[in-house]
Amino acid sequence: MLKWTAIFLVLALIAGVLGFGGIAAGASSIAQILFVGFLILAAVSLVSNLLRRAS
Repeated sequence: MLKWTAIFLVLALIAGVLGFGGIAAGASSIAQILFVGFLILAAVSLVSNLLRRAS
């Protein structure tokens, strides 16, 4: 699960550099989607990790 969050982080950063910098207008929406996806996966990964340690 942590591997996928790292992959989404890298993809979100690349798309963010392309989209948020104004280089490609279409990449901005992709970067926003990937960024939100990374945040969701990071939160799920954190919660599942905390639940594993608690039990």
